[in-house]
Amino acid sequence: MDAVLKQERTKCLFALISSAVVVICVAVAITMNLTTIYDENFDHMGIRTFCMFTVNSNLAAAVGMGIVFPYTVDGLRKNNYHLPNWVVGVLFVGVTCVSLTFLVSLFILAPAKGFVLIFSGSRFFLHGVCPILSIIAFCCFIVDHRISVKETMLPLIPVLVYSILYVTMVVIIGEERGGWNDFYGFMTRIPKWIPLVTILPVTFCIAMLLRLGHNGSYNRTLKHDAEIYEKVYGGADVRKVVRSMAEAFRTTVRIRDIVVPVRVINVLLRYSGDTGCSLEECCRLFVDICLYEKDSDTEKRDRAATL
Repeated sequence: MDAVLKQERTKCLFALISSAVVVICVAVAITMNLTTIYDENFDHMGIRTFCMFTVNSNLAAAVGMGIVFPYTVDGLRKNNYHLPNWVVGVLFVGVTCVSLTFLVSLFILAPAKGFVLIFSGSRFFLHGVCPILSIIAFCCFIVDHRISVKETMLPLIPVLVYSILYVTMVVIIGEERGGWNDFYGFMTRIPKWIPLVTILPVTFCIAMLLRLGHNGSYNRTLKHDAEIYEKVYGGADVRKVVRSMAEAFRTTVRIRDIVVPVRVINVLLRYSGDTGCSLEECCRLFVDICLYEKDSDTEKRDRAATL
């Protein structure tokens, strides 16, 4: 079972490191904006920094990565790393939004204001480092769920909401009446209809590309896992493997922290070819060994201590 556990811990460790790095970088960048009262090149500093989609999209990506973090820590502690589908969905929305920020910064803002200005200071993190790290993490390391075509519609919601807010504050209310200035230049530098017509299709294309990269890594991971299971456990007695796994778990995990690795056992049954054992039986065996044999070991130590 060592090969499988090592594989699971490696995936968990990569997900933990990548999520932590993104969260830290976003926190540093937003803190820099909040503590900068005045910037001659950008009006929205201090608390007004949250007016910008750049900041909000990075914050959304950081929230998604932050939700991943405790699952990875728990996975390392209990040797049972798995992300719920909703967690990957939240992360997908954040990474798509921050990818849109990166493309707008690279192809619209940088040519207009200069690459040095757009990718310096806190913007070095918000426009470049954090989006790139988020994309790499989502497409390479945090691949615990296959993204469906239906889920690619989810990132359109925050982009649509912000687009409506931006048009309302810039065009309908206007800066002179307490609204926002056109800091992205979508309403003044180019015809208004261009961003209004293209922003959602572009976001959808980004989501589809991220889905392609994420699902590709997911499929490769499944294939690699299958090769390991077939090589190591093909034709094996699943009961013996589960017993070995439970004995390894109970030596390192407290009783109240024991989690039955149902997903791992299910994969074992699939690739071992052992048809004489059910998933329910394997799970019961795992629990019995972790609980009752651990109690037996404790009783033996207590008896030895009294002698």
